[in-house]
Order: sequence, then C-alpha cells, then structure tokens
Amino acid sequence: MMLRLVLISALLATPALAADDGAKVAAKYNCLACHSIDKKIVGPSYKEVAAKYKGQKGAEEMLMAEVRKGLPGGKWGPIPMPAQQIDDKDLRTIIRWVLAQ
Repeated sequence: MMLRLVLISALLATPALAADDGAKVAAKYNCLACHSIDKKIVGPSYKEVAAKYKGQKGAEEMLMAEVRKGLPGGKWGPIPMPAQQIDDKDLRTIIRWVLAQ
C-alpha cells in the first residue's frame, strides 16, 4: 500500500516538475532566441501558442510533431520555423511548459 502511494505521488508530481524545468530546457536548445513567454520575437510568444491550443485534444502531440518537422511561413507569420532536433523527453518538457503558459 505504501509503495502504491509513493508511485501515485511521483506520477502526480511529474507534470509540475516538467513545467518547472521547461524554461531551462527551452534555453538549453536555444528556443528563447526566437520565442519568449509573452512577446513575439521571430516566432509567436508561448502565451499565444498556449491560447491557440488551449483545450484541444492531442495538442501536445500536435506541437511535438510541428517542432520536429518545422513549420512553413504563414501559420504564425511569414518566417518559417526549421525542424528542431530535440530528444523526446526534453521536447515533451518544453511543450508541457509552453501549454501551461
């Protein structure tokens, strides 16, 4: 029973830890060169992204695919986003942080 409680607690804490680490991981991959939390730089702000995808089923997976493949100009403005090489764990951490904005 105690082990079950420990595992449940760990699972519940995981999204919070991912959100706390999101900014650090985004900085590690230089995401903040083109994006910021609340202002458009080259790409949209993370708050804009979170608002656009708020409540959409599958938003996390959709954003992961877009970051991996890149985006042509037009979705968020005229400048395309090149495909990004970010490992799955780190990318999921970043996406969850973005969606939490």
